[in-house]
Amino acid sequence: SNETAEGPRETMFLPRLTILFLAFATMMSAEPPGCKIRITSKGLDMLKYETQKFVEEELENITVPDLKGKEGGLQYTIQDVKIQELNLTYADLRFQPDVGLLFDIQNSSISLTFQRHILYWFLHDVGAINASADGVNIHVALYMTRDDSGRLKISNMSCDAAVAKMRAKFSGTLGKVYEFLASFLTTGMRFILNQQICPTLNHAGLVLINSLLDTVPVRQTVDKYVGIDYALLSDPVVTSSSLDMDFRGMFYVLENPNDTIVNYAAYPVVREYDRMVYLALSEYFFDSGMYAYYKAGVFSMQIMPKDLEMLLRTTYFGTIMMLNPALMEAPISLELEVSTAPRCVIKTSGATVAVTAVVTVMMLPAGQTPVQLSSMTMEAKLNAKVSMKGKKLAVHMDLRRFKIYSNQSALESLALIPLQGPLKTMLQISIVPIINNRTKKGVQIPLPEGMDFIEEVVEYHNGFIIIGANLHFTKGLREVIESNRQYMPSNSTLAP
Repeated sequence: SNETAEGPRETMFLPRLTILFLAFATMMSAEPPGCKIRITSKGLDMLKYETQKFVEEELENITVPDLKGKEGGLQYTIQDVKIQELNLTYADLRFQPDVGLLFDIQNSSISLTFQRHILYWFLHDVGAINASADGVNIHVALYMTRDDSGRLKISNMSCDAAVAKMRAKFSGTLGKVYEFLASFLTTGMRFILNQQICPTLNHAGLVLINSLLDTVPVRQTVDKYVGIDYALLSDPVVTSSSLDMDFRGMFYVLENPNDTIVNYAAYPVVREYDRMVYLALSEYFFDSGMYAYYKAGVFSMQIMPKDLEMLLRTTYFGTIMMLNPALMEAPISLELEVSTAPRCVIKTSGATVAVTAVVTVMMLPAGQTPVQLSSMTMEAKLNAKVSMKGKKLAVHMDLRRFKIYSNQSALESLALIPLQGPLKTMLQISIVPIINNRTKKGVQIPLPEGMDFIEEVVEYHNGFIIIGANLHFTKGLREVIESNRQYMPSNSTLAP
């Protein structure tokens, strides 16, 4: 009886174990983001005004077809319908969990004018009609997803619009005579408005707002050496208080985009909601950048150390004399080549970059092959300070630790001790500024055109950096959309 009792228990346990294993395997195989962005409810409040203004402009441009009809002895034509004013008394933009965004307009009104042509038996009248649509309610849901190129898109929309009532006031010679026809004519107008609002807003979302999202870079050239991949790794995660986007955040060599490193870095976790936007960057974001520049051959340079020339000649006097005394007057140079890609470590105390390079001391006799005097290994650790300006992420380096040792012998390493201080100074004065000159130019983060970070605060965590900021519009929504539609190709939704 014990066997029969344990059999079913074991049968139930195995599927549960299998499910747990598959869930764990899925988590392990998922690519962690190098870059993560969170838009909070405060950021959405900033967008609300621009969205409301944009919707008002779209509704003002509604094209209403002519309305013609015949009822008994009455023949009428309504034409030249123009929306004069929108009064959006209540408009709200908020997150809809697992969907995207919701835009609500409630109890608002629309003022419009149109021309009438009325034939009632033998009476003919032409004139203007001032009308108002009251109790206008519009409910729009925007479904936010990742498209095939890794870009954020509005993939679908749902729209409900209703005009509760419509009033009309006639003018003209026979205006008073036809007041009784107002309800009849406005019923038709109310129906037409209801039919026109949602198609207009659907076009605004699926075409115009998506053209704004086209300005967010997916694969972008940083300089003549490297590019950066900002493809979304999955659909955005939407809760009632935020929208989170996981981007690949990976640099690559332009000449060989497939030569990249695997992301084993910590998953950046954002827990804050106080600012409008948060940008999280893992160690992989910086490591992939340094790997790409290393593979592009940027970390290799030759220096003619005028300030160190006498010290180097003194240090290597014996070597020069043994090789060829005639070399004593030849120019001397230092060739510095990074031997492995630099690595970044981020802790709560800050970010550091570790660099290992081979420094070769060369004599350069005129018209002859360069002669190597010595080869030494340099290990340096630099402090990295991250900053944001607008949409540009920049890094400033400072030398923190430095040592050199000989590749040949411990005895030669002792002889290099007098060079430690001067070489460190040369590194600070000559090489670090070259690096900073490149990194201060910055790299663009994945934000739409016309939107910048302000009031940034940088926080360092174990394995990643979080930059909390507020948003600032440098251009209006309409301005960005119009300029983007004018200059971007029709297939701009595809990654370059």
